[in-house]
Formats: sequence, C-alpha cells, structure tokens
Amino acid sequence: MIDYNKVLSSKCRDLKPSGIRKFFDIASSVEGVISLGVGEPDFPTPWLIRNTAIKTLQQGKTVYTSNSGLAQLRTSVSGYIKHKINADYNPDNEIIITVGGSEAIDIGIRAVVNPGDEVLVVEPCFVCYTPIVTLAGGIPVSIETKAEDNFRLTAKALREKITGKTKLLILPFPNNPTGAVMERHDLEEISEVLKCTDIMVLSDEIYSELTYTGNRHVSITEIDGMKERTLLVNGFSKAFAMTGWRLGYLCAPAPLTEQILKIHQYAIMCSPTTSQYAAVEALNSCDSEVKKMVDEYNIRRRWLVNAFNEIGLDCFEPQGAFYVFPSIKSTGLSSQEFCEKLLYNHKVAVVPGDAFGDCGEGYIRVSYAYSLKHIMEALDRIRIFVNELKEKNFL
Repeated sequence: MIDYNKVLSSKCRDLKPSGIRKFFDIASSVEGVISLGVGEPDFPTPWLIRNTAIKTLQQGKTVYTSNSGLAQLRTSVSGYIKHKINADYNPDNEIIITVGGSEAIDIGIRAVVNPGDEVLVVEPCFVCYTPIVTLAGGIPVSIETKAEDNFRLTAKALREKITGKTKLLILPFPNNPTGAVMERHDLEEISEVLKCTDIMVLSDEIYSELTYTGNRHVSITEIDGMKERTLLVNGFSKAFAMTGWRLGYLCAPAPLTEQILKIHQYAIMCSPTTSQYAAVEALNSCDSEVKKMVDEYNIRRRWLVNAFNEIGLDCFEPQGAFYVFPSIKSTGLSSQEFCEKLLYNHKVAVVPGDAFGDCGEGYIRVSYAYSLKHIMEALDRIRIFVNELKEKNFL
C-alpha cells in the first residue's frame, strides 16, 4: 500500500481548503437553500461578446495564440488601461493575457517570491493569496484592516509590518469581501512608505469597474513612482459577467513580464482563444452594458446596507465590488456558528467572515450579485433568524 501522506508535498498537504468552498459543500446538501454567497454576476455575458465568440468559432479561429495573448487583445487592454487609469503599458512586452485573474496572481507571486521572503497580505481578503505565497516558499504576513478605518490599508499599519525580509505587498482593492476602496490620498500615503524600500506591489483590481462613490477607480500605478514597482492584475469575470470564460491579464514593466511569461508558457501555453476574441469586443464596445450592471448593483447595495442596519447587524457601507460585510458580533455567535445556524434553521447561505482571514471573525460576507427579489427573500429569513436570537436573549 502507498502511504500518500509521504507522496504528497508537505506544503500542499498542510494547506487548508478554501473556507468558501468548504462551507458551500455543506450548503449544497440542504434542500431549498437561498444563496447569497457566490461572487458571480447574475447577469448573462452581454450579447455583443457572446456573438463575437460565436462568429470566431464559425470562422474556425480555434488555434493557439501567442503565449502572451492575441496582439489585438493586448492592444485593446493597453488602450483600455490608458483610458481608465491613465497608465501606459506597451502591448508588445508589458501585458500578458492569463487564464482569469487567478492565474495572473499566481504567476506574479511565483515570479518574485523566493523561499523565506515575507509577503504582506491585506486582510480580510480573497482566499487565494496566502496559499499561493506559501506554495511559492514565501511567508505570508497578515495586515489587518478595521471597520473604523473603512477597511482601508493605512500607512501606519503597513509600516508596522515591514521588515528586512519584506518582498511584496498584495493590495486587493476594491476589496472582496468588505467592498472597501482605496482613494487617491490613501494610495499616496501607502506609496510614500514604499518608495524608500525595494518592496514590490501586486495590485489586484478585478473589481475596478464596480465602484459606487461617484468617482472613478484610482490605481496605485497612477501614483508617481509606483508603476515601475507594481504588478497590475485585472480581468473580465466581474465587470463583464464573463466568469466562465476564464480570462484576465497581468501588466508590469518589461523586465518583469519577460520572466513571468516563462511560467505562463510552461504551465498554460496560452489563454482560451475564443475568450480572447470575445474580450476584444468587451473592451471596445461594452461600456454601456457595464454601466447598466453597475447601476443595478448599486440599487441592491443600498438596499442591503439599510436592511442589515435595520435588522440590528451593523453594516459598513461598501463602495466597491458586490459584497456587504455586516458585523454579527452583537449576536454572541462566531461567524461559523451564525452561518451554520442560519443555513440549517432558515436555509440561507452566506459566507463566514473568518474564511477571509482571522480578522474577518465576527462578520459575514453577503453577495449582492443576485436579483433584488432573491435578496429580499433571503433577508426576510435572516430577519426572522436574528429576531429569534433576540428572543432567546442572545442579543
């Protein structure tokens, strides 16, 4: 008999499974569940994008592209970034088309992290950063954000975590799960801390189109001196409702992309060809479709924040992405307990806050990438649950 514990890499074996997926494995076994847990747009991919994909299939455009992606798509990405955040990236050698934003994060981290390097991870955050850092041999170091700071990274918190081993800062804004955004003055303060160091930044801006402040998204690459030390990650899943198309991109100075491309070459070869042709159409023709989705998300966002506050669960007002992050501390229950009781007793699935880092304890993540009718029905059940807790003197 083979002892698979000896066969497996210790790094892989010791990784914790995703707290999101673990919880939804449980939720999938309960009939009649209303889910507010998945971070996936409920809108169909805009027809212009789908139609372009259909035409390319009919035309037989199904062969490999270059490793870095279709030249036409890289040119479109370059123009899109210039228009949106006024950053110049050469489509010939500073842009790599990836299999979703997730691959861009993975190859970016692996390309710069050596064993023993410390990587600062701003939490709460998406679940993939720490495991990827660990697999690369790096040491993840959490920087906790707080509700009183609007879940933004502060210069003080950053400075306190920097050591001589710090190699990379992962900056995930607009943020999943909190919906927090970093404004220009916040980024300027962060930049002042970093400019006197050799620390790189991986800026995950996958939710950059989904903001609700009335001001456009600001990227750290726009701040003087930061583009040259930043790996910019973005993609098509969230803004263009293209989750299953698996397409993203990484932008960085040429000396970095030249090396990062080698990992992409050996692991992936190239991103899906049909998706790449469709993405050109997304970038060039779908601003109005994105705006419609953002307007609808904004309606849901405002309704959810008000509803949670009325229920008695204090809710930070998110300014980006499509999640709210209400506090359940007043219930006396842990995030896991709250979510499990809500699931089994009232058949509503949300995500425990501690799935996004230890500092997420005492919160739950609720997605508003669902219809308002769906959201309202789920909130009715949550209201009943919270009222039951009050009656039992838990509140």
